Amino acid sequence: MKKILLIGKLNNIVKETNKFLSQYFHVQLCSENVNVLEGMLKIVNPDLILISLIGAYDIDTSIFFILSDQYKKIPVLTIGTREESNTFFKYYEEDQFENLIRPVENTVIMEAICKRLDLDKKEIEEGITEKKETVDKKRILVVDDNGTTLRTMKAMLEEYYEVTIAISGAQAMTSIGKKRPDLILLDYEMPVCDGKMTLEMIRADEDMKSIPVIFLTAVNDRTNIEAVLKLKPAGYFLKPAIKDRLLAEIDRVLNSI
Repeated sequence: MKKILLIGKLNNIVKETNKFLSQYFHVQLCSENVNVLEGMLKIVNPDLILISLIGAYDIDTSIFFILSDQYKKIPVLTIGTREESNTFFKYYEEDQFENLIRPVENTVIMEAICKRLDLDKKEIEEGITEKKETVDKKRILVVDDNGTTLRTMKAMLEEYYEVTIAISGAQAMTSIGKKRPDLILLDYEMPVCDGKMTLEMIRADEDMKSIPVIFLTAVNDRTNIEAVLKLKPAGYFLKPAIKDRLLAEIDRVLNSI
């Protein structure tokens, strides 16, 4: 399945676009923050980048320079009103960038993506019919500041679950708001906003507090484990994770909800 990095501010249009495209592609949401974007580009390695320009007059234009300089082989689609689009046309480089003018139907966005990726739209749509006949996968959000760990965990779990990743506690909160996961795997030791702070933010939100959280920790000593358990997570797991044990723990927690 082709991978799309969807960049934009949190709003209903972005949510609807994500919901529609997720039927056909693996869509990873990302904020327009440059530092977050650079990290996500390295982790996700997308086949196409989709940028929503809705309300993005304050977007950091260095995003366009990064994409055209370091990721020029990745096609970029932007979506915005004529006025919004005109603000950024001067930053577009050759054929890498293509713009769609709002209002635009999701089916038109789908057609543009297929064209840029040289895909047969009919085959993609037929493939989703088969997918709908299978049981929907549970969603898991993996939060860790280490890119290697995120890639490993994603590869380990994506056969069984729909996996979304976040490289910080702040990005995790944004991701949860856009697409609620069924379970969160949360790194305990993270800079700035660590696992404890992230869990506290999750539990302080009425819409998020019931989501089970399994802590991931690389520190295997009594003091650290006691500190983790005091937060009463749904579970905790020592890194590096062993696939069979992790899958069993996730299954245990999901079945206990």
